[in-house]
Amino acid sequence: MTVAEVAEVMRVSRMTVYRLVHAGELPAVRVGRSYRVPEGAAAAFLEAARTAPAQRHA
Repeated sequence: MTVAEVAEVMRVSRMTVYRLVHAGELPAVRVGRSYRVPEGAAAAFLEAARTAPAQRHA
C-alpha cells in the first residue's frame, strides 16, 4: 500500500505515516523514492495500539 492509502485507512495524515515508518513502528519497504507498506501492517499496527476500554468505578 502507498503511504497515502495507509493514511486513508488509518485516518491520519501522510506525515504521521512517514513518522511511524521512520520510527520503525510501521514496517515499510522503500521502492525508489517512495515507501510501500505491506497490506496487513496498518491493521496490525492499529490492533497492537488498541487500548482496553476504561472501567467505570461504581
